[in-house]
Amino acid sequence: MTTAARRPATLDDVARAAGVSRSTASRVLGGNGFASPTARERVRTAVDLLGYVPNPAARALVHGSGVRLLIAVAGTDPTVLDDPYVDQAVAAVARACTPHGLGVAVQWVPLAEPERLTRLTDDRGVAGLVLLNTTPALLDLVPRRLAGRAVSIGIGSATVPSVDIDNGGGTTAIVRHLYDTGRRRIAMVTGPRWLACANRSVRAYRALVHEAGLPAREVVGDFSANRGYAAAREVLRRWPDTDAIVGISDATALGVIGRLRADGIRVPDDVAVTGFDDIPLAATVALTTASHPVRQIITAAATMVLEQRTAPETTVFPSALVVRGSA
Repeated sequence: MTTAARRPATLDDVARAAGVSRSTASRVLGGNGFASPTARERVRTAVDLLGYVPNPAARALVHGSGVRLLIAVAGTDPTVLDDPYVDQAVAAVARACTPHGLGVAVQWVPLAEPERLTRLTDDRGVAGLVLLNTTPALLDLVPRRLAGRAVSIGIGSATVPSVDIDNGGGTTAIVRHLYDTGRRRIAMVTGPRWLACANRSVRAYRALVHEAGLPAREVVGDFSANRGYAAAREVLRRWPDTDAIVGISDATALGVIGRLRADGIRVPDDVAVTGFDDIPLAATVALTTASHPVRQIITAAATMVLEQRTAPETTVFPSALVVRGSA
């Protein structure tokens, strides 16, 4: 049993020959996840019969197509790499790369030096690229040789597809919930202005408060708890009658709650607080938030790169309101 001489056997060929699903064949070859003894034996037999090489990294070394996936994270300074979101992204990419035998590299790209991306991708060891905190300048610098092997989390372009969360829809649900529960003086701690995808949440907030005839109250944040802590005091200094604060992220919201409680302000009795992301800690502190399936999003992006799938220009995952005790 052989495949056409013009191409090497693929994982799909192995799965068909073994009579198992592609995911089962991948788990067997990657040595992770469950597969029955019978399935494992069938897959190994198919590998032998087809002459399948289960480690594309070995082939990549021969053909110069790269041995690792690069995660490029844009930010004003390297502390952006400390964001728990980046941790989740790296873990998801690593899991996706394991069956393919590829490594993972993570690099900070300074916001003021987007051209650093060119130097990183000039490395022939880079097999594919995942962009986080993407800016238009970074999209313009993705080299042609990575066409079909680059994806952006956030905004995309005609040549670099994007995968992202519907943060505008999630924010709309949050603000509607606050309004429906009687809040009328709703402020927002936003993300950094330079991050285009974060502005969707801001636009959704503005649209809802405008529709309700309420004033927009915005303080710029950066997704961190430290900035949320400082921003909460700024909100109440500028608008003392504020009765709800929308955090751009759960970390931001946790910082807001910390500052309010330190100042003797009750949450949610005096001021309701919401976040966005639904990180594990959100349930522990009863934070009202909106879901953000980071692992699913990053896994989908990495799979597009690894399998060079034809992808729509934009793939959007839904976000759902999660109501808890903070609002």
